[in-house]
Amino acid sequence: MSQTNTIRWEQDADGVVILTFDDPTQSANTMNSDYVASMQAAVDRLVAEKDTVTGVVLASAKRTFFAGGELKDLIAATPADAQRIFDLGQQVKAQLRTLETLGKPVVAAINGAALGGGLEIALAAHHRIAADTRGSVIGLPEVTLGLLPGGGGIVRTVRLMGIADATMKVLLQGQKYKPRKALEMGLIHEVVDAVEELIPAAKAWIAANPEAVQPWDVPGYRIPGGTPSTPAFAANLPAFPANLRKQLKGANYPAPRAILAAAVESTQVDFDTALEIESRYFVEMVTGPVSTNMIKAFFFDMGHISAGGSRPAGFEKYTAKKVAVLGAGMMGAGIAYVCARGGMDVVLKDVSLEAAERGKAYSRTLTDKAVARAQQTQDQADALLAQITPTADAADVAGADLVIEAVFENVAVKQAAFAEIQDLVDGGAVLGSNTSTLPITTLAKGVREQENFIGLHFFSPVDKMPLLEIIAGANTSDETLARAFDIAQQIKKTPIVVNDSRGFFTSRVIGTFINEAIAMLGEGIAAPSIEQAGLQAGYPAAPLQLADELNLALLSKIQKETKAGLEADGGVQQYRHHPGYDVVDTMLDTFGRKGKLAGAGFYDYADGHRTGLWEGLAENYGGTAEIPFADMKERMLFAESLETVRCLDEGVLRSVEDANIGSILGIGFPAWTGGVLQYINGYHGGPAGFVARALELAASYGEHFLPPASLVAKAKNDEKY
Repeated sequence: MSQTNTIRWEQDADGVVILTFDDPTQSANTMNSDYVASMQAAVDRLVAEKDTVTGVVLASAKRTFFAGGELKDLIAATPADAQRIFDLGQQVKAQLRTLETLGKPVVAAINGAALGGGLEIALAAHHRIAADTRGSVIGLPEVTLGLLPGGGGIVRTVRLMGIADATMKVLLQGQKYKPRKALEMGLIHEVVDAVEELIPAAKAWIAANPEAVQPWDVPGYRIPGGTPSTPAFAANLPAFPANLRKQLKGANYPAPRAILAAAVESTQVDFDTALEIESRYFVEMVTGPVSTNMIKAFFFDMGHISAGGSRPAGFEKYTAKKVAVLGAGMMGAGIAYVCARGGMDVVLKDVSLEAAERGKAYSRTLTDKAVARAQQTQDQADALLAQITPTADAADVAGADLVIEAVFENVAVKQAAFAEIQDLVDGGAVLGSNTSTLPITTLAKGVREQENFIGLHFFSPVDKMPLLEIIAGANTSDETLARAFDIAQQIKKTPIVVNDSRGFFTSRVIGTFINEAIAMLGEGIAAPSIEQAGLQAGYPAAPLQLADELNLALLSKIQKETKAGLEADGGVQQYRHHPGYDVVDTMLDTFGRKGKLAGAGFYDYADGHRTGLWEGLAENYGGTAEIPFADMKERMLFAESLETVRCLDEGVLRSVEDANIGSILGIGFPAWTGGVLQYINGYHGGPAGFVARALELAASYGEHFLPPASLVAKAKNDEKY
């Protein structure tokens, strides 16, 4: 197979060789087979012509320095590919090792992002210079894709920074740093203000450091902070896995454990053996199912959405200039903040000026924190706050090209809010309702221009939660949908697009997870076991805790309104009574326990903080029944995935990508699964294995686990979502 050269060789009159990464077949440089062949040719030539070389500069002709591994190759890896991947990894490392032991100074001139494999290449240089420009970030984020650095990133960062700093600040959470912060941490050595300054600075350093050598290649070099053979370090070593266990809560994330193991083990052997240890752990991760799931979700599915895969084509990019936020409660206050941060002038309207002012105060709290953390200057904070105008006067919304209503979750109240302002805002303004369950088509009947009406379901807290669920009503125009998509990106939210129904996608699906946990309580299963099962399944919050935070009274209200609405609609979506509903009603009607806000739910509370599970749970529900722990975890996971298939069947969901990303970012479906539909794909045995297991769960725990016919057909045809 012919190879494409991805590295240009240029040598100046002083003998400095500039190796420029420039893959002609891609917009970004990646560690594909062409790179490996090109780098091999480059290092072979450097060795052969070493006497004429005074130094080497690693540079890039792309907007980014180097993007890392080729994920299309990595996602397809299976255990059968283990030896091939190991050998390839060792070859990549041998090339970088040759570079750093050439006996000539090597400088990485980093323009733009150097993430993953890009930083690993740079770490093999004796000196790293980064241009502090927009979009320039540095880090090893492999763990966020279920992987670990496989190009020497663990071995070099541990030797550079020590086990503690390398694992906590770089490897285990995959942090990304701007150049000046990376300089402060010691990941790079120098920062310049412009890309044009990189090569001159690199050549100047080479001229001043002709005998450069990596610190770990200096005889007697000691790893900062010590190794397991250092008594002081060894005494603290047990804390590392203990802290990691606490963070992971038993969930299925093998990569952080492998990273910690590789980091510690690599310090007890020579450099080349350490690289081999890293390669073996890398192969284990890349050939396993979790990395496949996470790469699918966080790279390919997210990329599909970010590129506009859910946006109707044919409409110009839209930027909102003035937004009227109706309702200054918790949600409205958060929406006002993110809209101001997105560059909009915000009119924050409530029934009283005092209430609107309280809503603006929320933004002031956020900006004060940002200033205190040096994330924002005081001038920037003041400018953002100046964009928010609190008011009780409807006339102030005049000229708004966007409306986001965030009032009480009631059809009549929401329609009244729109009726008050629809004649004041711009003609053609996007009319958005922040509702979590109410049908958009019904709400739209309260306005004249129903084609401009759309659902914009934000998640709490709005300033932190990254998802926006956009709901198209029966009469919503494609132009309005395209504008809503653009608005989501303007305020830096990840948009998913769904069709109208009760509960839409996210609220409808998260309810099945909570119901299953509550039903288990009613079956006599101990509450602590249920909570532990949820955490070990990988949910960010335990299910009974989450139910309390969402409010049991609200859950009951939604259930009853959904039942009444579905029975009145007589549509394709059928009401199914769940045994969890009965437990919630008993908690409310018999015990008067409404949840966290009321200070009493499945948990007891003092001053708004959980003090422990309510003792009455064991007294009233027994807590002595037992089922397999694996069943407890899978009942929650399967309930959400099966409901998602029904959402697909009913046309609520428009794409697999929206389902997977929406479930992870919006409702906390465990990230290791790759999302609700990828969980089915990646289940042991694929969809066929999932169907077989669903039938087992249905036989033991109820017909709501019966797989829909569409899923059974997909399994029979050996197809995936």
